[in-house]
Amino acid sequence: MSEMIPDLTTTYLGLSLKNPLVASASPLSRTVDSVRRLEDAGVAAVVVYSLFEEEITHDSLELDHYLELGAHSYAESIGYFPDLATYSVGPERYLEHIEQLKAAVGLPIIGSLNGVSSGGWIEYAQRIEEAGADALELNIYYLPANTDLTSSELETSYFNLVRDMRTEIGIPIAVKLSPYFTALPNMAQRIAEAGANGLVLFNRFYQPDFDLDALCVIPNLQLSASSELRLRLRWIAMLYSRIQADFALTGGVHTGQDVVKAIMAGANVAMTASELLANGAERATGLLTELREWMMEHEYGSIAQLRGCMSQRAVAEPAAFERANYMKVLGSFNKTIPR
Repeated sequence: MSEMIPDLTTTYLGLSLKNPLVASASPLSRTVDSVRRLEDAGVAAVVVYSLFEEEITHDSLELDHYLELGAHSYAESIGYFPDLATYSVGPERYLEHIEQLKAAVGLPIIGSLNGVSSGGWIEYAQRIEEAGADALELNIYYLPANTDLTSSELETSYFNLVRDMRTEIGIPIAVKLSPYFTALPNMAQRIAEAGANGLVLFNRFYQPDFDLDALCVIPNLQLSASSELRLRLRWIAMLYSRIQADFALTGGVHTGQDVVKAIMAGANVAMTASELLANGAERATGLLTELREWMMEHEYGSIAQLRGCMSQRAVAEPAAFERANYMKVLGSFNKTIPR
């Protein structure tokens, strides 16, 4: 009797996907050929590299402000800072690229906007929808360097942005968040209530480094590692079934087992960029093979059966996700120290 091939299909943002592996925003989506390679390797959807707010507003003073603060966003922005001209393809070319991708591949294409204010975002969200994008990811990031700006004011600006966006476009919206909120569960809930269909956890911020010879501030890109999964697993496992939104885990997905963990925590999809940047688009085939083999070995018939089985509400010790487990972990570590 042959082993049953597991059903890898899933849904995310209302999209039907052939598997839970999604290519997150990175330089791999900059050309039609590279996206074709991702499709051929088995990736189920692609988030296109971001259109940055600075590209829309052309506000050089604001850009200089962010550069001085060392505010770097995620992987694809490494070519964007500090020279906008070397990164920017311009808003119009970005829209054309979306159209070209939709005509060339059969994958769902998710547009991406990176910034914080409404303004031009609304217009370009509409135009990204018109260009054919199947969904939109809002990568909201603002470095609150102003000592007079309160957390409440900043969070309210996030909610307003999502609400404004939701009223103006019809395609699904995902919001990519950072883990640096005082009350993350409430933040996630209010973002969902404002109209987000999905939450992407978490953004990775690339902090600057100092060049001690040139005495200048330099970008420093470090690809993710599987160890970064833990923060994401913890929060998705805690929020799963409590927040009415889909979840995407991003940051630290390097193996098929990492994908398994993401789904077990409650994610609809696992997003990866670093692993594909390091090993090529074809590495996606290996990730899916590893996922499929693990599911067959452990007799899971579908992604639906796997999802959420290790979430806080499903495990025998839900406190393991919370502070109650802190002393237990320290105690177990102490036992390994020689007396």
